[in-house]
Amino acid sequence: MNATRILAIVLIAAGALGLVYRSFSYTKDTTVVKIGPLELQAEEKQTVNIPLWAGIGAIVVGGLLLVVGGRK
Repeated sequence: MNATRILAIVLIAAGALGLVYRSFSYTKDTTVVKIGPLELQAEEKQTVNIPLWAGIGAIVVGGLLLVVGGRK
């Protein structure tokens, strides 16, 4: 299996996951106040939305790579 096929499969899988989950969230630590040696930190929950066109585009590009990349 060459690198093009692996990349195509990864793109198809990522596109399918993007269509299924539509968003993901993560926690980010930020420094709110820093006075000398003292720091006050807070956790912020960030959400990233995955557009529909990005998921479909990844599947299409992966499919094209799988079909066209295999021909020599």
